[in-house]
Amino acid sequence: MRLSGITNPTTLVACYCQTMLVRLLCMAGTSLLAVVGASAQTYPNKPIRIVTNEVGGGADFVSRLIAQGLTVSLGQQVIVDNRGNIAGELAAKATPDAYTLLLNGGTLWLMPFLRDNMSYDPVKDLSPISLTSMIPTVLVVHPSVAANSVKELIALARANPGKLNYGSGSSSAPTHLAAELFKSMANLNIVRIPFRGSGPALNGLIGGEVQMMFPNAAAAQPHIKSGRLKALAVASSQPSALAPGLPTVAATVPGFESASLMGMFAPARTPAKLVQFLNQEIVRVLNRAEVRQKLFAAGVDSVGTTPEQFAVTIKSEMARLGKVIRDGGIRAE
Repeated sequence: MRLSGITNPTTLVACYCQTMLVRLLCMAGTSLLAVVGASAQTYPNKPIRIVTNEVGGGADFVSRLIAQGLTVSLGQQVIVDNRGNIAGELAAKATPDAYTLLLNGGTLWLMPFLRDNMSYDPVKDLSPISLTSMIPTVLVVHPSVAANSVKELIALARANPGKLNYGSGSSSAPTHLAAELFKSMANLNIVRIPFRGSGPALNGLIGGEVQMMFPNAAAAQPHIKSGRLKALAVASSQPSALAPGLPTVAATVPGFESASLMGMFAPARTPAKLVQFLNQEIVRVLNRAEVRQKLFAAGVDSVGTTPEQFAVTIKSEMARLGKVIRDGGIRAE
């Protein structure tokens, strides 16, 4: 090393130390990049865990289909770990090495609006990998309701403010938020009748205790076919094969969309190369014909997106439903 023009011994020592420090930092950075690159190339070299909600729910079903597919394609065991309401927190606080993933639904990213003093931020502490699936919602009414279309239902509700009611599951459940969104966008005065879950609410609608509801298409379909319920529209942005023959609510209320979304996440700060790798593998599983058929048979649409597209969807959902939650003073139970 030449330090020409410097003759002061103290200055020479200082310059030498500074130069060596810079070299050491560069070497450390190069070593770190090498480690990250090597980890991406050897990933996975141990079992992967997908944490999700309770056993038997929609997220559990989708998680197990994806886990089975990834186990085959990655050559490592992918296990499903059912943790109920704490699944999101566990994933958010896990080591960001892509060995702990999360599959969860839309209520996850709405939690900042629904609950105070959370121990983690579901947006900042999780990295979107891919939207995985969508369960379309349908607008159904009791056969006694004198409306055969969304337009007629809106006219009936406006002519009778406060007299029409809807059934829903727990506060902030999809059946609740869909109806409140409809109420807000169509400028209606309709009354919520809460039940201990979406199943009891659907039974209440069939029994005439309530007049309308937004259940998922799979749950409502048998009762629509039997004539115990009258279907007016599907709430997805486009017509759905899971609700055959139904127009969209958006055809009458522009911009209206409601569906139960599910997606896969990694902890924040997971290396981007691993997120992209997992995205490709998960989307590949979701696009397999046998996986799509199994999901469809269960009333679920298979969806695969890029991480960026999933992030945009989350942002859009937070903007639309966050306002409904704030305006309605809705809190998670």
